Amino acid sequence: MVGENDTFEVYQDKRGEWRWRRKAPNGQIVGAASEGYDKKSDCEANMNRGPNPKDKWEFYEDKRGEWRWRRKAVNGNVIGAASEGYKKKSDCEANAARQGWQG
Repeated sequence: MVGENDTFEVYQDKRGEWRWRRKAPNGQIVGAASEGYDKKSDCEANMNRGPNPKDKWEFYEDKRGEWRWRRKAVNGNVIGAASEGYKKKSDCEANAARQGWQG
């Protein structure tokens, strides 16, 4: 499975909100919370969200011409997003697969 050796960090940001980030074995951040949470448990629930066929995955080019993805829940809330832009769409899709996208 892609990203099976990744690790997660849960931390409080400068505003005191809980966030998570996913790191590859080489230390590179390959995923992160798209919003801060008041409760650590809510942050962890978002972090541990598994594949959900009802979620919508969007792939798009940003203003710099780089590929990004975002994952939306049924209610339209963004529940995940690329932490960086990618030159190739295939690299962006590989990162999304690390986060649970199943193609």
